[in-house]
Amino acid sequence: MTDADLIRRAREGDEPAFDALMKQHQEAVFRFAYLLLGDRDEADDLAQESFIRAFRMLNRFDLERPFRPWLLKITANLAANRRRAAGRYFAALRRWFVLTPASDPKVEQEAIQREETHALWEAVRRLAQPDQEVIYLRYFLELSEADTAEALGIAVGTVKSRLHRALARLRTEWGRTDNTIERQTTDNQSMLDQPPEKGGKE
Repeated sequence: MTDADLIRRAREGDEPAFDALMKQHQEAVFRFAYLLLGDRDEADDLAQESFIRAFRMLNRFDLERPFRPWLLKITANLAANRRRAAGRYFAALRRWFVLTPASDPKVEQEAIQREETHALWEAVRRLAQPDQEVIYLRYFLELSEADTAEALGIAVGTVKSRLHRALARLRTEWGRTDNTIERQTTDNQSMLDQPPEKGGKE
């Protein structure tokens, strides 16, 4: 069932339909919330708040448009409100994994890949938050430029220029001068599905 089908049913009071809609997008919302706030508990609260707000605004949603960018824009707006209310900026990223000792060639290769991914994320977290957001949405959530623009509330042209600038800065931070960053983010997507567990090493 498509998002549009689920939304139509949810508008008619079908709670299981909205639950199904949440399940389809909860991982992306949580990961984006974590990017924005840098804290697992805060991100979980923000994700829940985003779905509550989306449910209340569901009748305003244009069924001809993709749902995820609209939902992520709600998340971004709520995060901005939290930062203003708190009077401070949250950390944008935390370390996403813990390296484990290599005991065989396969594990060693995985450790090398994790280490390279770690270096990449350390470089990403040194960027300005707008640069982090556009890289994360475009390459890790794999949104189109148009959907990234909608999620961030900016023009497509701004997304393009911000990506160009952000990737140039990331290459400098990461010590890379080639064009491998876009591929590296995609290749390492599966390793970045979850932030570290609460109470884990950061």
